[in-house]
Amino acid sequence: MSNKTDKTFDEFSTENYLKRELLRFTTAGSVDDGKSTLIGRMLFDSKQIFQDQMEALEHTSKLRGEENVNLALLTDGLRSEREQGITIDVAYRYFSTPKRKFIIADTPGHEQYTRNMVTGASTADLAVILIDARNGVLTQSRRHGFIASLLGIPHILVAVNKMDLMDWSQEVYEKIVEDYTAFSEKLNVHDITFIPVSALTGDNVVDPSINMPWYEGETVLKHLETVTIAADRNLVDFRFPVQYVIRPHLDFRGYAGRISSGTIRPGEEVMALPSGRKSKVKEIVTADGNLEEAFDEQSVTLTLEDELDISRGDMIVRKNNLPTVDTRFDATLSWMDDEKRLSTSNHYMLQQTTRLVSAYVRDLNYKIDINTLHRDKSAETLELNEIGRVQIETASPLFFDQYDRNRETGGFVLIDPATNRTVAAGMIRGQVKSYEAPGGPETQISSNVVWEQRSVTRQMHEERNGHEAKCLWLTGLSGSGKTTIAKELEKELFAQGTQVYLLDGDNVRHGLNGDLGFSEKDRRENIRRVGHVARLMYDAGFVVICSFISPKREVRDAVKALFPEGAFKEIHVQCDLEECKRRDPKGLYQRAASGEIKDFTGVSAPYEKPLTPNLTIDSIELQPSEAVRVIKQKLL
Repeated sequence: MSNKTDKTFDEFSTENYLKRELLRFTTAGSVDDGKSTLIGRMLFDSKQIFQDQMEALEHTSKLRGEENVNLALLTDGLRSEREQGITIDVAYRYFSTPKRKFIIADTPGHEQYTRNMVTGASTADLAVILIDARNGVLTQSRRHGFIASLLGIPHILVAVNKMDLMDWSQEVYEKIVEDYTAFSEKLNVHDITFIPVSALTGDNVVDPSINMPWYEGETVLKHLETVTIAADRNLVDFRFPVQYVIRPHLDFRGYAGRISSGTIRPGEEVMALPSGRKSKVKEIVTADGNLEEAFDEQSVTLTLEDELDISRGDMIVRKNNLPTVDTRFDATLSWMDDEKRLSTSNHYMLQQTTRLVSAYVRDLNYKIDINTLHRDKSAETLELNEIGRVQIETASPLFFDQYDRNRETGGFVLIDPATNRTVAAGMIRGQVKSYEAPGGPETQISSNVVWEQRSVTRQMHEERNGHEAKCLWLTGLSGSGKTTIAKELEKELFAQGTQVYLLDGDNVRHGLNGDLGFSEKDRRENIRRVGHVARLMYDAGFVVICSFISPKREVRDAVKALFPEGAFKEIHVQCDLEECKRRDPKGLYQRAASGEIKDFTGVSAPYEKPLTPNLTIDSIELQPSEAVRVIKQKLL
């Protein structure tokens, strides 16, 4: 039995329902400001509560010793929430009226649960921020406005609640409006509305209040039903992240995914990223038949007039309307992990749309005090619920727009590859204009570039060379025999006609990396540069041999991520430390022991052995020629 019986059948017909526009909104406010009560009142007064739900609310309210039905219990679903009377986790509720469909995210108000608020508000079209009329504009009220602005929520509704406890005072309401308006001018907020309400009694929630005749504006529900959100959609920039390639038979190749923004029609010319190859849309296929036009948020399958090499993580765009394609960008980061702090030396996986790439947080510019908006430029890390401005670098190019233009392509999450936990959510603010190169002057970062598809591909090089391209990465302690084995391997491969080149640690520091020192930061940059050079040589069809100590496991993994699956082969040249010291071909161990060289691997800095190398060579047991034979047999 439902209390919806006064509604006509036509209002709930499938056809009528499908035509209704969907509004996603989130609620935020300080503890006990009445967020959950407001939602419960809205559902109750708009006749969205079923009889069995009502009976459960009445029963629970009696058990709590409350005389009236506590409508907040509709969204406070966790037992701990009900016991404490606060909202801890994000609670989602769905309801609809004859004019619109709604998805509500009831988010926690306490600073302790900032990450939950960020999660719940990330897809919202509108934010309802509650302010207790008794307390006025508090620090937390400002914090919620800042987070809503940070997340690019285009519309903010400030509900001044508990007006019944302030004798419905117009002066109290206008003072709060004045204070919050002054604060909001510091934020990137373009549409803000104020409504005086009493969630407990229902005044101005669904029905106009007779207790506040001085207020002549809309009720909360009326505003939610009529606020214009169609203009917020980005119908200009066509972005289609490919999720899956569909090949049911030889005569059909389709690219399935969800349109992030923009529109597309058959016959329009498009470009595939990162290849830069162009084609035209042949068909827009769905389960219900082909479409003449598709819009953002629709899941479709595109077929093209040409067969292009496109896979999951690639993006289809219009050729004259490209996103930014870069490996470095500025972002605002909200840290969500309660076990580990942000580290600029850790390797993360970055998920943006359907694209998953290896990434580093290269720099923490500042941490934001979300209560005062103060920027702490001395901060060295971020902890749970903290927000900061960072610079991020990815191993492969990312295709993105600024978050305030496109929340789909401008948003991302960071994942800890060791635990597979989502540790942060980020919003891209733009490209890095410049950065301080380790040990050198400010260096410009190339911008507005697209990776050019070569007219001579790697496959064409491999066909002419008669062998596959590979990257053979030899890692081990100084004195383990890496360079000796690498030189012997290069010599033998060259003699048999292989296109081969050796990148050695000392040689690259004579030119390419001559500006780098031996600090941990410089060593990471050294390997990063070498990795990208090795990738370019791989694309040219070479077997490129790299001989580097590269002591950090995560740094080697980041280089591996630059290559296609199976192209990067890690070879651990294993040797006892005492034997390496005995050999000491360059006298480095002796200089390190005397203190002349600091942070020397094996003496005063650790070496992290590969966990799952493709091959382990024991240079004590095997002569260089024997090691070469094993490498050729196992890996080439």
